[in-house]
Amino acid sequence: MPAITTPHPVPPTVTPERIAFYRRNGFVHIPNIITKDEAARFRQAALDAAGRMTSEHKNDIFTQLVNVWREDPAMKPLTFHPHVAAAAVALAGVKLRLWHDHILIKKPHNQAPTEFHQDQPYWPHADSTHPLSAWIALCDVPVERGCMTFIPESQKYTDLPSQNLADDKSLMTLCPPLRWDPRVTVPLHAGDCTFHHGRCTT
Repeated sequence: MPAITTPHPVPPTVTPERIAFYRRNGFVHIPNIITKDEAARFRQAALDAAGRMTSEHKNDIFTQLVNVWREDPAMKPLTFHPHVAAAAVALAGVKLRLWHDHILIKKPHNQAPTEFHQDQPYWPHADSTHPLSAWIALCDVPVERGCMTFIPESQKYTDLPSQNLADDKSLMTLCPPLRWDPRVTVPLHAGDCTFHHGRCTT
């Protein structure tokens, strides 16, 4: 796993207020992490990669590609984009390592949701205290396109096992208080990003 070390300054949209919001709530919206021109270029590169690479999951709901940076030179600059790396380190407050990148392409018109879950219980570094994911929108993602929803402060539940993504009651059965917590849905413009902690419920 390559280390994320960057001499680049933190992007101006990663304000102290947004850093504090992330550390309190477990997620944050960062506008303009990349430019719209970059988003358009990487979107086409992602579609091209999806046409060439073998998907980890490919069905009527979505196509998923992992570790694209190892095979696709056109996508590697996004995985190691200095704005993304600098923002991630600023939010976590510690040095980080990259585990993998991940292209996720949702198919048009599908209505199948991904049930609420935490990511970290599925990962091989379950004891990490600062795991985070960055979702970079390569096209506009309004609510109608299936943007992400977060449960604020749910990263405090650090001992939950992995959840059944096919069962909408799985996580809520494991942690009943989550059923009553508010949910925040975050639409994104192309080039925007959300970061979320590996224990934040999404």
